[in-house]
Amino acid sequence: MQIDLLTKIILPLSLFFIMFGMGLSLRATDFKAVFKFPKAVSIGLAGQMLLLPVVAFLLAILFDLQSELAVGLIILALAPGGATSNMFSYLFEGDVALSITLTAIVGLIAPFTIPLVAALSMDYFIGGGQSFEFPIVKTIGQLLIITVIPVILGMLVLATWPKISSTIEKYLKWFSVIFMFVVIGLIGWTNSDKLAQFFVDVGLSTLALNLSVLTMGFLIAKWARLSKQQAITIGFEIGIQNGTLALVVAGTLIGNSTMMIPALVYGLLMFVTGAIFGWLVTRTKDRSALQEVTES
Repeated sequence: MQIDLLTKIILPLSLFFIMFGMGLSLRATDFKAVFKFPKAVSIGLAGQMLLLPVVAFLLAILFDLQSELAVGLIILALAPGGATSNMFSYLFEGDVALSITLTAIVGLIAPFTIPLVAALSMDYFIGGGQSFEFPIVKTIGQLLIITVIPVILGMLVLATWPKISSTIEKYLKWFSVIFMFVVIGLIGWTNSDKLAQFFVDVGLSTLALNLSVLTMGFLIAKWARLSKQQAITIGFEIGIQNGTLALVVAGTLIGNSTMMIPALVYGLLMFVTGAIFGWLVTRTKDRSALQEVTES
C-alpha cells in the first residue's frame, strides 16, 4: 500500500473535521450521562478499552497474522467509534445520548492509550527483528492536535453560536460519514491491484473482530439488564471502529503502509456488517417487548 498525499494530508484533515463536527454536537452537560447511566457507561468503556484490544490480540494470534498486520489490527481495535457509531445508533433506535457520551470519553482517552498499546504490540509482534521509529510522547501530542483539540473547538463554537452550530452539525455529521467512506474507498481504489490480496491477508480477521465485538457488546449489555436501546448502542460503540483514525495512526504517524491494511479492509466491511447487525437487533424488538411484558 502506498503512503501518499491522501495519507499524509487529506486523512489527517478529514479526521480533524470529523472530530470538530463531533464537538459541535457536544455540550458539557452531555457528560452528565456518566452519572445518569453509570452502569451503561462503565460497560461501554470496559468493552472499548479492555475487551476490544484483548479480542484483537487473540484474533491476531489465532489467524497467525504477519507481525505488522497484527499491530494494525490492534491499532484498529483501539480507535473509538466516532461519527459512524453515532449514526448507526441513531438509525437503529439506540440511545444516541449514550453513544455520543461514550464516543467523546473514549475519544479523549484514545490519544494516550493508542500510542502506548501500539508500542507494546509492536514490541510483542515485531520485537527486535525490525526497527520502527515510534516516539510515544510525540505521537500523543499529534493525536491530541487532530482529535481532542477539534472537539474542544467544536464545543466552544456550539456554546458561542448555538443556532449556527446546530445547522452546521446536521450537515457535517452526514458529511463526515460519507467523506470517511469516500476516503477509504479512494485508498482502496489507489491500491486496487492489491485489494484482493488485502482481503486474503486480513479479511477474515477483521470480519471476525467486527462481528464478535458487535455481538459481545450487545449480549453483555443485555446480560447486565440494560435497556434494549442501551444494548444496541453499546454493541455499536464496541463493534464499530473509527477506521479513519486507525489509518492516520498507522499511515501518517507511524508511517507504515502494511499496518494500514486492516483498517482499510475493515472500513470497507463495517458499513455492511453494521447495517445487518442493526436490522437483526431491531427486527426482534416487538418479540422481545412481548416477552418482557409476559415475564413481568
